[in-house]
Amino acid sequence: MTVGSDLLGALADESRLRVFAAVLLGASPTGDVAERTGLRDRDVLRALSTLESVGLVSRSGGGWVPHPEALQAAAVAAAPPRTYVDHGTSDAGAASVLRSFMPEGRLERIPSTRSKRLVVLDHVARIFEPGTRYPEPDVNAMLSAFHPDYAALRRGLVDEGFLARDGGTYWRIGGTVEV
Repeated sequence: MTVGSDLLGALADESRLRVFAAVLLGASPTGDVAERTGLRDRDVLRALSTLESVGLVSRSGGGWVPHPEALQAAAVAAAPPRTYVDHGTSDAGAASVLRSFMPEGRLERIPSTRSKRLVVLDHVARIFEPGTRYPEPDVNAMLSAFHPDYAALRRGLVDEGFLARDGGTYWRIGGTVEV
């Protein structure tokens, strides 16, 4: 059993959850906890002993102190590690924006702030080879690899001067070029 599952197990019982909530809300002596929860003193002591064993409460003087940070620590420990894609930029600001909006390579959401949107659009525009013309279905397929709303990406690339279009053909006219 892990620490997180021990904490969840301790809080899975309704009486222990009520006892923890009472201590969290300011009840300190065992008698106050019993009064707020409507439980008998011995049931409160049993619950407090279990909560203390997993680090959710501790004794202090004549009462009890809550430790909600134990829940936070367990939640952080239980969260799966988040992997980030290296977007290949040496600009720290651009890298930060790309990590925020494209942590796993796909665009999680289109930034509403123009400066951040320009960083993302510049990154996306790099998939288009300068001097090459692309039919709209190809552009849609390429952009759908980044985000399901490929039309919004396409419109953003055109509106911000990364791509030009004529009829159903698109070509790159702006953005960063690798040399």
